[in-house]
Amino acid sequence: MILKLIVYLLAGMGAGIGTGLAGLSAAAVISPMLITFLHFDPYQAVGIALASDVLASAVSAYTYKKHGNLDVRHGVIMLFSVLAFTLVGSYIASLLPGTTMGNFSVFMTLLLGIKFIIRPVMTEKSALENKSERTKIIQSLLCGAVIGFICGFIGAGGGMMMLLILTSVLGYELKTAVGTSVFIMAFTAFTGAASHFFIDGSLPDLGALFFCILFTFLGARVAALFANKAPAKTLNRVTGVVLSLLGLLMVGVKFLS
Repeated sequence: MILKLIVYLLAGMGAGIGTGLAGLSAAAVISPMLITFLHFDPYQAVGIALASDVLASAVSAYTYKKHGNLDVRHGVIMLFSVLAFTLVGSYIASLLPGTTMGNFSVFMTLLLGIKFIIRPVMTEKSALENKSERTKIIQSLLCGAVIGFICGFIGAGGGMMMLLILTSVLGYELKTAVGTSVFIMAFTAFTGAASHFFIDGSLPDLGALFFCILFTFLGARVAALFANKAPAKTLNRVTGVVLSLLGLLMVGVKFLS
């Protein structure tokens, strides 16, 4: 029982901090740790991770919105595009047996962490004011389609893809990018968790579900509060270090499995 609690604590807090700071999907951290160290069924582990993601993303989105760092309008547009093209990507992937990129999310996390340390995002909010509303809507739809297709086709990396595209392509400053990302993830994680539990037809390990949700929520809440109060330069460095450490942790977990 002590080993289980330690794994739940490390997985949940790590996932929560990654979510609150950078919009990292909890599924990228929690599910491999449950599978590797506690020998959970992979399908159930992903369901528990997605359920943990819902509350963590929701509380993070609320915190970012409270501090004025969330673009709800264009986030909703991107959300529908992400959901639609996730289905498209998933369908195409089902027609191509043997096509898998399970390590995509792991290395994406590590590389993005290094990127934030070496080349921090110092964009100001005013940068978006130069774009017309029509341009913003079109870009949100197109970028949502790219993110959704990659998530559906590869099965991972949604949070990292959103953060990369929101900052590098759409020109969001870091805090608004993370806030908008976790807003979208709250809905996509809920959809994923509900479908997992419905298809599985049985209750998950309730202890694991409770503690993973609790620790992920706490980690996300603390990280989101810190992120919204920290200066941009400090936030970039801390985000880079956290993502790099989580990336290295997941590489280690992959190696052990």
